[in-house]
Amino acid sequence: MKTNLLNITFLNFKSKLTLLISFGLLLLTLISCNKKAEETPAAEAKPAETTETAQVAPANPPANFKHATATVNGIKIHYVIGGQGDPLVLVHGFGQNWYMWNRLLPELSKHFTVIAPDLRGVGESDKPESGYDKKTMASDIHELVNQLGYKSINLAGHDIGLMVAYAYAAQYGDSVKKVALMDALLPGIEPVWSSVKASAWWFGFFGWPASGDIVKGKEKEFLTNFWPVVGHVKDPFTAEESAEFIRAYATEGGTTDAFKWFGAFDQDGKDNVIFAKKKLKMPLLAMGGEYFAAAFLKDHSKLVAENVSESKIAGSGHWLVQENTAQVQKDLLAFFLAK
Repeated sequence: MKTNLLNITFLNFKSKLTLLISFGLLLLTLISCNKKAEETPAAEAKPAETTETAQVAPANPPANFKHATATVNGIKIHYVIGGQGDPLVLVHGFGQNWYMWNRLLPELSKHFTVIAPDLRGVGESDKPESGYDKKTMASDIHELVNQLGYKSINLAGHDIGLMVAYAYAAQYGDSVKKVALMDALLPGIEPVWSSVKASAWWFGFFGWPASGDIVKGKEKEFLTNFWPVVGHVKDPFTAEESAEFIRAYATEGGTTDAFKWFGAFDQDGKDNVIFAKKKLKMPLLAMGGEYFAAAFLKDHSKLVAENVSESKIAGSGHWLVQENTAQVQKDLLAFFLAK
C-alpha cells in the first residue's frame, strides 16, 4: 500500500515537469530583470506600469459579510465574517487569501456564521518577523475565535491552511466539532511527507530566506506562472480573483513573510510528530483533488485521526474551490451539516 501510494504521488508530480521547468526559467528571468533594474541610471528609470489586474483596495465579500480586524497574540489579523448559525472557520493557503472562499460564502452563510481570516504574513493581516510555525498560526485563529465569543467551531483549511487547521485541532480538540483538511499534507508525517517534499521543488525555494526579495515587485508574474504548476483546470480563477490574490501578496512584506510559512516546515514537522501521538477524535474530512492530493490524503489523514471520511474532487488539481466549485460546496455542506 505504501509503495503504491508513493508511486501515485510521484506520478502526479512528474506530470507537472514541463510547468516546473518553465517556472524555473521565470525565476531566472526575474533575477535578471532585478539586476538590470539596479544597473539602470536614475535618469533612465521608468515608472512602474499599471496592469489590468492591479488594484489597491481589498476585494469585497458578499453583501451579508463585512471586513473586520482583531488584535491577537500581539498582531492584527484581518478577517471577513457573515451569516448565521454555528461558527465555521475557513483557513486559506499559499497563493491565495481569504478571498479563495468567496464563491462559497453565500451558500455557507445560510447555515453557518462564517469566519475567513487572512493568515499572518499576507494581505491586511500583520507580517511580524516570526511566528510562522503552524502551531503559532493556529493560536492566532484560536484567539480570534475566543474574542468573537465562540467556544466551539467547525473548521476547514486548504493548503497551508490545512496545516494550520490540523495544528488547531491537535491543540484545541475539545473546541473543534469537525475539521476538513483540503488538498495538502502534514509536515513530518510519513511516509508521504518526505516523498512529496523531495518532488515539490517550490517547498525549498519558498523557504529560502532570499526568495521573497527576488519575487518582490513581480507578484503578478510569479503567481500567474505558479498557479498552473499544481492546478489541472486551465485558468480556474476569474480576473477578480487573480487581481485580489496578486494584490494581497503585493502588500508590503507579502511575499517575504508568506514564504516564511514554508521556512517553518522543519519546526512544523517536529510539532506534528508530537501531535500525532494523540489522534484526533472529531470527524475529519480528507478532501483532495483528483489530480493532486486525492492520491494520498485519506490514508495520510488516518495517521493522525481516528474518524476519517473522504471527498475526491473530480477533475480538479490543487485549487479545489475554483476548479470544481459545485462539488466542493456540496461535499463541505454534506460533511458539516451531517448529524
